[in-house]
Amino acid sequence: MARILTGIQASGIPHLGNVLGAIAPGIELSKDSKNECFFFIADFHSLTTVHEPEMLRHNTYATAAAWIACGFDTSKGYFYRQSDIPEVAELTWYLNCFTPFPMLANAHSFKDKSGRLQDVNAGLFDYPVLMASDILLYDAEIVPVGKDQLQHLEITRDICSSFNRAYGETLIMPQAVSRKEVQMIPGTDGQKMSKSYGNTISIFDPEKLLKKTVMSIQTDSLPLETPKNPDTCTVYRIYSAMGNENQNQVLAEKYRGGNFGYGAAKQMLFELIMERYSAARDLFGKLMADQDELDELLRTGAEKAGVIAYETLARVREKIGYNKFAYYSSKI
Repeated sequence: MARILTGIQASGIPHLGNVLGAIAPGIELSKDSKNECFFFIADFHSLTTVHEPEMLRHNTYATAAAWIACGFDTSKGYFYRQSDIPEVAELTWYLNCFTPFPMLANAHSFKDKSGRLQDVNAGLFDYPVLMASDILLYDAEIVPVGKDQLQHLEITRDICSSFNRAYGETLIMPQAVSRKEVQMIPGTDGQKMSKSYGNTISIFDPEKLLKKTVMSIQTDSLPLETPKNPDTCTVYRIYSAMGNENQNQVLAEKYRGGNFGYGAAKQMLFELIMERYSAARDLFGKLMADQDELDELLRTGAEKAGVIAYETLARVREKIGYNKFAYYSSKI
């Protein structure tokens, strides 16, 4: 059995690109009985940019509700808020003491913003060490990462090596697994769907707003009667990322046959989204209206994950020379 860990950004209500590119693959991973999956909502990381308490809470709830609404069974693995496990902050301090300054100064998360140092807080600079703690605290063996996170995983491995050289084999060395490249989901303007571009489609929006968003997708100005190339149309590219082979073929033939307008294509896309995510939309609404249930699910996940976290931290504390069991803990 492989222990797999994935951090989930808490940046608000996930959009269609998040659902197809991250949530659905993660849920499939958790269904494999050979995997022991740790999925956590990275709300400590969020604090580097989000300082409004209500927004931070809302983003965390919305992220959790979306994963559950899309079919994640929290009983199949570990699903928790990062901030519910205080051991991760303590381990971060210990690992900081084994992390060279130049390593963090060369990290992408810092270098991308180093041109405006007044906008860089210490939390952002230290982001890779907190990420290392997220991974090493649970003895994670496999960490699926995209290309943008490969460097940070290498930093985790370097920190792990430094600590183990100093104190003996204490922390498990994680392995990066390059996340399978998923089809790029375009936004309403044809660019990659991203909140930073303001081009997202949220499957959890109210029906009228969702339809308005779909109808706003940019298209060319070819006349109704003119045959069209589906592969160059943003509407079709989004549709084909969700539709089955037969549905995609039917829509492609309508494009190529002419006498078919983009308004009709957008209507078909809207109907497909509503059909595919009807149950998810209903459950998302119920969970967001009953945040006590979300809190209970996350609390249960934190209790399970917390036992493992404390065992790892006790091992680390003893090796360093501190009391093995911190006086404040009741986990063991």
